[in-house]
Amino acid sequence: MEKNKDQQLWEIAKARAAFRKSLFAYLIVNPFLIAIWFLTNGSGSHFWPIWPIIGWGISLAFQYYNAYSADGQTDVQREYDKIKNKQS
Repeated sequence: MEKNKDQQLWEIAKARAAFRKSLFAYLIVNPFLIAIWFLTNGSGSHFWPIWPIIGWGISLAFQYYNAYSADGQTDVQREYDKIKNKQS
């Protein structure tokens, strides 16, 4: 059981590291997109960088949830534990 727990912790650590890398890329790339928009079209045109910012942001929100809000247990594991506890 301990080895299984270590594997779960390893997966959580990998998910959190991947989220931090994605967040860093998001914070670096989006200002460049805004700069490209501003330098090519100016502030009077349609703000097209909003679409990648929103889309990537939604993806990042899901990645955050999976890395930090989930406790490493799957829904199946939680249900199994509930059923097992009821039988005891």
